[in-house]
This record gives sequence, structure tokens and C-alpha cells, in this order.
Amino acid sequence: MATTKSLLSVDEALAAILEKIPVLEPEEVFLDEALGRVLAEDIYADIDVPPFDNSAMDGYAVIAADTAPATPERPVVLRVVADLPAGYLPQTPVRHGEAVRIMTGAPMPPGADAIVRVEDTARGEGVVLVYAPTRPGRDVRRAGEDVRAGERILPRGTYVRPAEVGMLAMLGRRRVRVIRRPRVAVLTTGDELVDVDEPLTPGKIRNINLYSLIAQVRWCGGEPISLGVARDTVEELEAKIRAGMAADLLVTSAGVSVGDYDVVKTVLDKLGQIDFWRVNMKPAKPIAFGRIGNTPMFGLPGNPASSMVAFEEFVRPAILKMQGRRALRHPTLQAVAEVALDNRGGRRSFIRGYVHQHEGEYRVRPAGPEGAGIMTTMVRANCFIVIPETVERVAPGELVTVELLDAPAAEEPGATVLAGAPGTPDDCCD
Repeated sequence: MATTKSLLSVDEALAAILEKIPVLEPEEVFLDEALGRVLAEDIYADIDVPPFDNSAMDGYAVIAADTAPATPERPVVLRVVADLPAGYLPQTPVRHGEAVRIMTGAPMPPGADAIVRVEDTARGEGVVLVYAPTRPGRDVRRAGEDVRAGERILPRGTYVRPAEVGMLAMLGRRRVRVIRRPRVAVLTTGDELVDVDEPLTPGKIRNINLYSLIAQVRWCGGEPISLGVARDTVEELEAKIRAGMAADLLVTSAGVSVGDYDVVKTVLDKLGQIDFWRVNMKPAKPIAFGRIGNTPMFGLPGNPASSMVAFEEFVRPAILKMQGRRALRHPTLQAVAEVALDNRGGRRSFIRGYVHQHEGEYRVRPAGPEGAGIMTTMVRANCFIVIPETVERVAPGELVTVELLDAPAAEEPGATVLAGAPGTPDDCCD
């Protein structure tokens, strides 16, 4: 049964949503598919890294004490007894007065305790002239200095960035267990909608929201499933929504505002438990949230800009949580308002803005007109200027909170997944 609640704050609405959103189960993927995912297992090293002492530079493996007297004017002369490229084992030890020509990554030959960099030398016939002293251990990478065998290197819950992919490769992990990506069904509703390549006849508009919402789903790591458009009939809308129940999350657009044609509310009321909320924010005041069967469902406003704002503030955090992500909100910073900003009406405003650096400080201004259907402003925006409910006006020069739209969510390396993942203990998280 659908219910309508009194005006909720943005924070109350988001907390209620996240409380009911699960972390999805793990799956095993190939290493090249792990980027942007969350580890569902602890990763231990089975070897030391490096596995042997090796050279960190191109140069000569020597006994450091032999080079102590070396100066540019009076170089030390050492006999070159071997050349050692990377990938080969040393066959010749180094004794006093000797050197081995060595490449970066090659194993240190027995007897040598340091490297002389090639730029500090000159090669002669069977000898090398050393123009600067070295010291024991210089430019030598010791076995296990990076990773020790048996050490836990990446804890379960780590967000996989390119660095983590490199580490997994170093540890020989061709496959890895990660939280799977959520399948998100997207449905737009309305008799007035036509597809992007269809002719615009009188009274019709292009189906903007289907494509922008699919892009937003993919942008935050979900796997979108397009359900297309449902016309304003109970039968067609019910069939489309039932199809969306096979997904992990269902997102619809339009039909949730006061005064909307009530076929959407009728179908949602029939198929699930949906709350129709009025959230104390501008734009995107009307939001629906609940379940259709076992599938969480969002109903977003029909106006394109409102729909996108609602997605960023509510749907995106839900999709991130499903993936086991820890940082669910956009990163924020403080910026100087370049113009006056009005916020009458006692609602939290998310003004589409453009933030930039100027003379060492961040400055921000509106990206354009704030109409709920104006997409050009959304295109120009790289942030939301967030004005609290209690603030009616921001004067030029005052600091405001800016929510960055294009920056990825900051993740703490080694952060654990959120509680609720199958097989994840509830005490795993901060």
C-alpha cells in the first residue's frame, strides 16, 4: 500500500533509503574486470616482493668499499667480469677490484653490496672508471622490501583502483572475488514521449530521461537495463514494472508528483509497498521509494533536471552501497559565491553551478537558469551549490558548500565494505 509522508529533510530521506538498500553478493571476475569494484576477499601475498635482491638502476654491481676513494679527478678503476641483463641469474661473483655490468631488475650477483649508477662511470677496455663513491645497499632493492609472503596486502572491502590492479597482478591474481555490479532497470512513463530519432509531432517531447538516467546508472558503476517507455495505461505500465522486478533496482521517471495522472501510483500501489515522499529540497521535491516485490524501487520526477538531481542525491548513493562502496556522497568543498544566491521557501537548494579556481581560491557561480526542465544548465554545471534550508540568501563573497559532480567519490584505500553483504560480519565496518 502506498503512503504519503509529510515533508522530509534530504538527510532523513537518504537515511531511510540506505537503511533498506543491501550490499550485493560477491562474484569472481578476471583481473582486468576488477577496476572500480570492491574486493570481497582478503588478498594475501604468497611470495616476497621483490622475490630476490635486485638492482634498482642501470649501472655496475660492486663492493661499496672499493669505490670510497673515487673522485671526478681520480676515478677508481674496476675490472668488469660479467654483463648481467634483467631476467638472467648471475654466474660470476664480485670480488674486490671487480664489477658486474647490471641492468635494472637483474638479481644482485654474490659478493656485491651496492650499485654504481651508469652516469657516474665511463666504460674502458675490460674495465669501468668510477667517478663517485657509493655506499652499501645503495640502489639495491631487497627481497621482501615491498611485500612479505603471508602478509595481508589488500583487505576485503578495498576499492580497486589502478594501483590495486597492479598489486593484484604482482601477486599473481588472475581472478579475484568482488562485489558484483547492480543491475538497474530504468523506465520512463508518459504518452507524450517519443524516442530520440522519432519525429516530434505536436504535443510530443523526446524521451530525455531514459537516456540520461541510463548514463547516470553506468557513470556510478551500475549495469543499466532499459525498459523503454510505458504509456499511460495500467496494463502497459504494470507489464513494464513487472519486467523490472528481475533487476536489483528499479528506477522510474514521472508520475509521482501531486496532480500527476494517477495510473503510475495505482500500479505501484498494486504491485508493492511504496512511499510517496515530499522532500524538503529544490528541485526534485517529489520522490517515491519502496519495493516492488523484493526489488527496491525509486520513482523520480519527470522534469529532466529534477530527475537528474534526485538521482545524484538518492539513487547514486544506493547504487554505490549495493557495490560495497564506502564513500556514498559526492565530495564537497567550500567556495566563494561570485554572485548573490537566493533561497526563499525554506528548502535545501541544489543550484546547478560552475566552480573554478581563481587566484588560489575556489569560486562558484550558477551555471544558468534554474528551471526544472532546463538541460543546458545541467550541461554547463560541474557542481551543485548547496544552500541549507535555514539560509534565505547568500551574499557575493560568502562561502558556500559545493558538491562536485565530475569528481569520483573518494575512497579510503583499504576501507571495508558496508555491513550487510552476504558473508560479511556486521562488525567489519567503522
